[in-house]
Amino acid sequence: MEKQSMVIEHKSYARVGLLGNPSDVYYGNTISFSLCNFWASVRLEPSVDLVILPHPSHDLVQFNSISHLVNRLQNEGYYGGVRLLMAIVKIFHSYCKENNITLHDGNFTLSYDTNIPRQTGLSGSSAIVSAALSCLLDFYKVRRLIKVEVRPNLVLNAEKELGIVAGLQDRVAQVYGGVVYMDFGKNHMDELGHGIYTPMDIDLLPPLYLIYAENPSDSGKVHSTVRQRWLEGDKLIRSTMEEVANIAVEGRNAILEKDYNKLAALMNHNFDLRRRMFGDDALGAMNIEMVEIARRVGAASKFTGSGGAVVVFCPDGPSQVKQLEDACHSAGFAFQPVKVMPSFLNEIDLQTVGSK
Repeated sequence: MEKQSMVIEHKSYARVGLLGNPSDVYYGNTISFSLCNFWASVRLEPSVDLVILPHPSHDLVQFNSISHLVNRLQNEGYYGGVRLLMAIVKIFHSYCKENNITLHDGNFTLSYDTNIPRQTGLSGSSAIVSAALSCLLDFYKVRRLIKVEVRPNLVLNAEKELGIVAGLQDRVAQVYGGVVYMDFGKNHMDELGHGIYTPMDIDLLPPLYLIYAENPSDSGKVHSTVRQRWLEGDKLIRSTMEEVANIAVEGRNAILEKDYNKLAALMNHNFDLRRRMFGDDALGAMNIEMVEIARRVGAASKFTGSGGAVVVFCPDGPSQVKQLEDACHSAGFAFQPVKVMPSFLNEIDLQTVGSK
């Protein structure tokens, strides 16, 4: 019973980029929120040795046949969550060492589970890492010593260790919970090493919906050519990315004023600008169709991340929602109402916000 009470478990939720993505990687602004519909959970239990447990299905190493193995790799890829847990343990340890944060000598066993659909641009990988970080903060009792603003950087650095291409936006939403407006201005990033993150009231959002594909494309490949062109000073990419960032600035005002017609227009414009930069080949026909299926019924839509899922606002209400739901089912797409997860920062977390 005593051992059971020492078990630590944390959840981290999927993320929806509502406005401004992907400008977080380009000193821009975004609005994102935690999606209660899907989550990853990590469990930490004290143990004699340090053990990272493979997941029985996501880290599968035993197969019925060679065909089973090949099909599995084609659909799921080569990687499960074990590497993510290992990476965050390494990054966490390095950060503590560099910042003279003393860690006790106890060992632990880490395990995880997740129901976030793979490769849907809902930040499934970073959810596992973020939940694991929370477990480590509590196990070593250092939550008050590592600022909330810094934690998304630790999550991102763990993923960078593994070659995952991403920005801070997703990790901020998952560390903070709720709806967050993020300013990644170059001056903030250079001076602080992170952006300025401002939580917003989740009740200001209108009803939103999620469309996602059962067999999506890999969300990690979409940034590649645009990033290089931006670094080379490509005028189209630079100016368009500034427009994307400004969408979040305008969107924040629209949400605060509950100007949902403006919000709808901004969501559509956000996707159109992404399409202009990346091109249809990079975005993928299935991803574009998810956006278009919503637009055909008059709804506003855009990617939640880099593809695989779409966030939708139906300004005309329930009849439009029903029309869209039927269209999605006919096309073979999953459709469900968005549930926003409120902020789950505790009192200790809040005491670290903005601290030196």
